[in-house]
Amino acid sequence: MTADGEGKLRVAYVMSRFPRLTETFVLSEILALKEQGVDVQLYPLLREKANVVQPETMALVETAHFQPFLSARILRSNLRLLRRRPRTYLGTLAAVMRATWGSRNFMVGGLAIFAKVAHNALEMARTNVTHVHCHFANHPALAGFIVHRLVGIPYSFTAHGSDLHVDRHGLVPKVAEAAFVVAISRYNRQLIIEECGGRWADKVEVIHCGVQTDRFQPAGPREVSEGHHDRLRIVCIGTLHEVKGQRYLVEACARLLRSGLDVSCQLVGEGPDREMLERQIDAAGLNAVVRFEGLKTQPEIAGILTAADVLVAPSVPTKSGKREGIPVVLMEAMSSGLPVIASDISGIPELVTAERSGLLVPPRDAAALADALRRIHDDPELRRCLAEAGRDAVAAEFDARTNAARLATRFARQTRRIAT
Repeated sequence: MTADGEGKLRVAYVMSRFPRLTETFVLSEILALKEQGVDVQLYPLLREKANVVQPETMALVETAHFQPFLSARILRSNLRLLRRRPRTYLGTLAAVMRATWGSRNFMVGGLAIFAKVAHNALEMARTNVTHVHCHFANHPALAGFIVHRLVGIPYSFTAHGSDLHVDRHGLVPKVAEAAFVVAISRYNRQLIIEECGGRWADKVEVIHCGVQTDRFQPAGPREVSEGHHDRLRIVCIGTLHEVKGQRYLVEACARLLRSGLDVSCQLVGEGPDREMLERQIDAAGLNAVVRFEGLKTQPEIAGILTAADVLVAPSVPTKSGKREGIPVVLMEAMSSGLPVIASDISGIPELVTAERSGLLVPPRDAAALADALRRIHDDPELRRCLAEAGRDAVAAEFDARTNAARLATRFARQTRRIAT
């Protein structure tokens, strides 16, 4: 994939933090783009300090353009821009303040990153970056907006979940000036268009996040017999946070045990809700049933999925407005030939077709979740059909390489448009 038939596409990727263990969708996309010949340069807004990272991130960390909030080099870059292009520099700063006015989080964050992003903008221009792509509609998209205003490099951004659903301050100017906008679901696309009053609908397109379908593959026939007392092996993967809804899965497990069904449940991940969940599990007498597995890498998750009978994603909308986009772990499980149960909210039904490629339940409904789990346990034919259709659905629309190729084509088309 080239920009003009002669030179390689050089795309700067901006994200909030890197490397983040849970943002496998960004990593898979970057690796797929690199496979297809795109020169991807990473410009994270912050360096994530993590004890557990995906194995593939180490090489990317070594070449990523990490910057402090302020340094002598950054100060010199900003003074150079102010001296040479005072109207552009001050106008961009004023535009950032207008776009973020009314949101303390966005304004403080926008002003905090302005100097380093201005420095990065000069670096991108100097190294012939042809396009800037930002993951998340909040501060990363604002960084793309700043770069475009300062040095003219076109930008785009991908809107995922809570970055779009909680606070949309500044979304309209970001969309207005973006070359194009990627929504990870039709649900998100409609939300963006409505926020913009119907304007710029033609530049908002759906490109799903994807998974490495060659890594997440069915391991073979799953052995769960029809007997009433056979243990159902449940797995739930995600940050231990209210939006993921693990508390309702714990309650569903308690209901199943009371009804005489033997279950085990693995909670993979860490997060602020761990202590609350531990108290809930202890109060329900489920310490021998529900197990915390901590943080895991993608290869480890692939192994966990292989050993499970069903994956549950009991997502809920929170009072603050947080909600899922389309959980990537659902794609990983379905690609692995594992039946899934998920909440019927936001973009999830675009991946999980009810009664065909998975089971959908209302959010916060532990009774409905328990009923769905019992169906998975009791009906081997249902398990087989859901697993096969789920794998097909992911291969058709949620493969990382296929969707990265669509994105690369979009980058190239935009670059050719600028060149002509």
